[in-house]
Amino acid sequence: MLTARRQDRLDSLAAECRLFGVTAETAAVDLADEAGRLALAKRFPTIDILVNNAGLGVFGAFAEAEWARTEAMLAVNITALTHLTRLFATPMAARGWGRIMMVASTAAFQPVPLYAAYAATKSYVLSLGESLNVELSGRGVRTTVLCPGVTETEFFDAAGQTRSTFTRRSAMTSAEVARIGIAALLAGRSSVVAGRSNAAMAFGTRFAPRGLAARLAFRMMKP
Repeated sequence: MLTARRQDRLDSLAAECRLFGVTAETAAVDLADEAGRLALAKRFPTIDILVNNAGLGVFGAFAEAEWARTEAMLAVNITALTHLTRLFATPMAARGWGRIMMVASTAAFQPVPLYAAYAATKSYVLSLGESLNVELSGRGVRTTVLCPGVTETEFFDAAGQTRSTFTRRSAMTSAEVARIGIAALLAGRSSVVAGRSNAAMAFGTRFAPRGLAARLAFRMMKP
């Protein structure tokens, strides 16, 4: 089951999936809308694997960002993800098996000026996913948090950021990130950082003073 807002994109992706001999159904839904999320759970009540991949970013000074964009980001990155997880985790636990992937970001590990609210949402996702992996493991359900770094998607255009030298040089392809995430999900890992350099950076933030980490992130994010 594939869901997103744009039906044309869904149809194209579903056609690709069917080339591998699998059934692919689509549902064009705005996940920021609670009614849409409830409709999904009613239509597909017994899925075994949930991938919470939808997410938005807002780039720029927090005090100057348009509130409507920030609010929409919070609705998708936090509210929709949490609600979908709740809707599908409950029947998974009742059946005694399920897998849930939540897509966070390497931004989850540190403050990121110019992406302040976005980074905060990803810290939330990381904490939620790792906590639920312990809560639900005894009932046959595992959650995995995938933390990619810069990835070649439409994210930066949608967020309103001009690509910096850092983001241009460090980008991974979405296929590379997906393979890492799927392997971690099937292995039952609680979290995984995509890419060795990203993993090293995420690990290093544990030892750097928080203020220093924020200033370094600010320099890397500036166009």
